[in-house]
Amino acid sequence: MGRALALDLRERVVEAIEDGLTHRKAAARFSLGIATAGAWHRRWRATGSVTPDHQGHPRRSKLDAHETFIMDLLEEQKDMTLEEIAERLA
Repeated sequence: MGRALALDLRERVVEAIEDGLTHRKAAARFSLGIATAGAWHRRWRATGSVTPDHQGHPRRSKLDAHETFIMDLLEEQKDMTLEEIAERLA
């Protein structure tokens, strides 16, 4: 996955669109993809900001909320399989 492009570029693209350029023309002017220009503009309209979202995987696991339950299961039966744990979670 690539790095996010510079914030000033994002701001200039959105400003050009707000000044009347189409997404297609703004993308051509700044050598970007049309979808990229559109996505930045939609983000700006929705949030008022063009800063990129954090990239990468979430730092927390979906199972963090169930950690105590899973650990208690493993204390009861040390040789429990993942399939058995999944059945108990369900």
